[in-house]
Amino acid sequence: MRLEDLILFVVLPAMALAMVLTFVRLVRGPSLPDRVIALDLMGTLGMGMIAAYAIAHNLPVLLDVAIVLALLSFLGTIAFARYLEQRGGP
Repeated sequence: MRLEDLILFVVLPAMALAMVLTFVRLVRGPSLPDRVIALDLMGTLGMGMIAAYAIAHNLPVLLDVAIVLALLSFLGTIAFARYLEQRGGP
């Protein structure tokens, strides 16, 4: 089995399942930090899916998209942590 086949038939479906389960956590909560962490995880999983697709189809330009998504996800997490710090905790 080639690396491309492994990525397309094992890695991407596993990450899609993780994305669905993370979406369930995002909807159900129960608290705001849980939802924010789920949203951050969805960004990270999206990054991984884009990177895996780029590797499988030899599209290095998509890795730039994954890097931008990582930066946006990082900034969102930092902004939320600052918000919690100013508010006084979860």
